[in-house]
Amino acid sequence: MPENATRLRRDVGRYVSDELRDRYFAAADELYAMGAPIRSETDVETSFGTTHVYRYGTADPVADARTPIVLIHGAGYSSAMWYPNTPGLSAERPVYSLDTPGDAGRSVQREPMWQPERAARWMDEALDALGLDRVHLVGSSYGGWLVINQAHRRPERLASVTALDPGGLEKVGLRFFAWVFVSLFASFAPKALRPRLASWLEQPVIAVPELRRWVQLGARAFRVRRPAPLPLSDAELGSLRTPFNLIMGKRSLLVHPQRQLERVPRLIPGARAEIVAATGHGPQIDHPDLVNGRMLDFMDDVDSRTPAAADA
Repeated sequence: MPENATRLRRDVGRYVSDELRDRYFAAADELYAMGAPIRSETDVETSFGTTHVYRYGTADPVADARTPIVLIHGAGYSSAMWYPNTPGLSAERPVYSLDTPGDAGRSVQREPMWQPERAARWMDEALDALGLDRVHLVGSSYGGWLVINQAHRRPERLASVTALDPGGLEKVGLRFFAWVFVSLFASFAPKALRPRLASWLEQPVIAVPELRRWVQLGARAFRVRRPAPLPLSDAELGSLRTPFNLIMGKRSLLVHPQRQLERVPRLIPGARAEIVAATGHGPQIDHPDLVNGRMLDFMDDVDSRTPAAADA
């Protein structure tokens, strides 16, 4: 489908102009430069459009042979959000980061995929096109809903799932949308006020100049076209059998951490759940070394219990 036809669609995400898109890409590239070196980039085709994929890895052949990690970013963002995490994760395992079609990245959406079955089909097709038969799946925020949904609908190739302050556990409340709006407004505050606002709002975007510029440009450049995802029911969560790891910020406004700390392990057999202090919705950004360590320990434990699959 020609690019101009894609732009006319009102049910898929789109950039408002080529000029703003290119400025957004330049800002994203500043963040990529702050993370691990990108080993390669590729585009894979799915039924819903072209998915852009970043590959990270180490020169250590032992680490490079381990079950890979696949990162799924949050709504309105792209793979650039993982820059604090890619150095630590890719030192231990191969890492793939997918730009979700419908969000502000280098993927190109042609068909809507906000429906749960379509979202699961997209991810399965993308992983299949990459030749990945077994992966540790990690998602943040909206990406957290995507990975939980994947474990529910198409778990066959999943070694584990880690959900970072995810959607999919509760209905998204007004307090979260208010926080997003106030955070974006605060990012335009005078420089001297930004550290205080970042601390008050638990919003690292405001305090990191490159991150702040990237988020501001993304809000201007891209139009997301999808509703907020519906949470999985108790029965749906209880049906999950993929090893599950939940990490939340203590002051999260997307979930009620204490409620989910009790609920998720009760519903999902063997699930881990943890609350990270001194953070809100972005534990992996505020505390990358801590969260990386927790994720890698969890994945190591999963692989130690399934050695045949880990060595495949």
